[in-house]
Amino acid sequence: MVRILIFGICFSALTIVSACDTQQDADLSAFPTNDWPLHGGHWGNTRFSSLDEISTKNVGELRAAWKTTLRGGISRDTPIVVDGLMFIPAGGTAVYASQDGAAEFIEGTGEGVGGITGLNAVTGEVVWQYKPDDGAGVSVLVKGAAAGEGKVFVGLNNSRVVAVDQKTGKEIWSELAGADPVPPGEFIAAAPVYAAGLVLVGIGSGDAGISGRTVALDAKTGAKVWEFNSVPGRGELGNDTWPQDNDAWKQGGGGVWASQAVDVDLGLVYFGTGNAFPMQGGEVRAGDNLFTSSIVAVDLSTGKYRWHFQMTRHDMWEADVGAPVVLYEAEVDGKTVPALAAMRMDGNIFLFNRANGEPLHAIEDLPRRQVERLHSALTQPFPVDSDQVGFPCVQEELVPEGFKLGCFFDAVDFDDPNIMLPGSATRFAPMSYHPDTNHFYIAGSVSASWTRRAIDPYFFSGGSTPVPGVNSYGLLVAFDAATRKITWQKRMPRPISNGSGATTTAGDLLFHGEPNGNMQAYDVHNGDLLWEFQTGAAVAGPVTIYKVAGKQFVSVIAGQTVWGFALGGTLDPATSGPPQPGSVSGFSGRVVPTNEIFMANETDSTISLHAREKFADNYALVPVRARISVGDNVKWTNNSEITRDVSAEDGSWESGPIPPGKSAVIKFHTPGTYTYTSKAHPWIYGQLIIAE
Repeated sequence: MVRILIFGICFSALTIVSACDTQQDADLSAFPTNDWPLHGGHWGNTRFSSLDEISTKNVGELRAAWKTTLRGGISRDTPIVVDGLMFIPAGGTAVYASQDGAAEFIEGTGEGVGGITGLNAVTGEVVWQYKPDDGAGVSVLVKGAAAGEGKVFVGLNNSRVVAVDQKTGKEIWSELAGADPVPPGEFIAAAPVYAAGLVLVGIGSGDAGISGRTVALDAKTGAKVWEFNSVPGRGELGNDTWPQDNDAWKQGGGGVWASQAVDVDLGLVYFGTGNAFPMQGGEVRAGDNLFTSSIVAVDLSTGKYRWHFQMTRHDMWEADVGAPVVLYEAEVDGKTVPALAAMRMDGNIFLFNRANGEPLHAIEDLPRRQVERLHSALTQPFPVDSDQVGFPCVQEELVPEGFKLGCFFDAVDFDDPNIMLPGSATRFAPMSYHPDTNHFYIAGSVSASWTRRAIDPYFFSGGSTPVPGVNSYGLLVAFDAATRKITWQKRMPRPISNGSGATTTAGDLLFHGEPNGNMQAYDVHNGDLLWEFQTGAAVAGPVTIYKVAGKQFVSVIAGQTVWGFALGGTLDPATSGPPQPGSVSGFSGRVVPTNEIFMANETDSTISLHAREKFADNYALVPVRARISVGDNVKWTNNSEITRDVSAEDGSWESGPIPPGKSAVIKFHTPGTYTYTSKAHPWIYGQLIIAE
């Protein structure tokens, strides 16, 4: 951007106040100050800002300075800021913007397709808006954009990457990063990274049988420079960890869901990969299945393999490395070591020498529950003498009666009907590293899920079945990088492993957004809550910190609204937040008026494009929630292959055994809402509502 110096203040041709850096190109290896040009702030993904104008001493004076409402789904996006302009990929194109968020339509933005919005980072006013002219858009899972060489780079839902001019929003190039032709379901979800003249992007969609990869494009032209496939082909390093008697590797998965980290001095790019495919169908892909669910380092210039560490062998638990890896400097035996930190979905933190991939501390292999038919890995790696976020196994107080309690990485087959496994402790929410405290700050969850398998290895219905009475909560954690112990942790009302994560500053603040709409600031030293502001919508995207014209701002997206906070802001918080479920799950789904309930169900696969069969569930109720009137009969028809029964939790009625193909009828005289289960299969839960 061209700058004109007038009385010490910089102005661009767009009259956007600039921070007036003397550098023409930001040093993306340094902690960000004025700008926030990448999803993680800089190449190290630390999400740490060296700004300290807003600190623990004055954060109570922080207020909203502006807000702008965008139409579209942008739940996980991180605003990026360069030279006083903010750039936001949006999942829809109609932009309504004004100083107070009122519905003022910005002409020419159109409806229905996502694009990029450029905002004045001081006022929130819309400067320009771009949408692709080929009908493509931005996935609702997109996590942000990247800036470099005067351009903004965004990945689209048709596997293309677009570069637009930072000042005008005019398209400079649009090039295909994915496969040609693009297979159904392939898209770009991770925010791109600009480094050394390249745009690095990750191809996701491994869950649908598409092999993930990291691709480098020329930042000037969009031409493809190199690509690294998460699943190696025949004859390539790692292919021998796939079956040699079938072609499972061709649809192997390994989607790249998070932004890469870069060490330009070492000439290395680092990224995490997702689960193998079919997601639960380990029986068709014997072996460790490299490079799925791994940390991979490749050469920045060529994309050639340098080192890897597989976080989960033979993954059958959707154990994506979904949060960006973090680069930092570690002290080991009195020496400074270039280090990398990676979170696994079970809440374990792994630390490596990023130059060669050697672990900084001991890692041991521990045995897991086996299912031989699924070729499950005998062991999984675990860091020695390191605290875990959450718990390794399901805690008894989390789940209702009738379930077997499992642990992370327990193998589950189709004849295991009632196993509860822990939900992801850490997943997509990015962690932050604070160099002064030498701590990682992590948003996690404690939960449990009823994990099911179909006979068809390619079938996937979401992996778990909703159950009433399951407890869950979140954790906000400070993890000491030196001792690998948790210094403090706070129990949060709802799980937050997929949400806003953490952003820290030199003012010793940790910023985080909650599902209930509260934007929060904590003291990094002790976890004390120092400030809270209700945004009116769930805060699912990470926080951005920047400085323009000598003033520090904090920005976040809540629902469809972008907020900018500063000391001395004048806007009031929203009067209420979004409705939130309780910490204990209840019945969900439609209440169906009916007098007949079936006791088995056939379900279609919700993700896999390759499933050949329906899931014949012998432990189902259809509908789960039914409504009748006083005096009505209800018939339970056992269309399953096993003997079933139903029994009210309060003991007021029961059916007795119902053989396959038979029915039982009960007449109801007393109004009320009843939860019922099964004496033979106590993990089955239904709800009957009797109206007067």
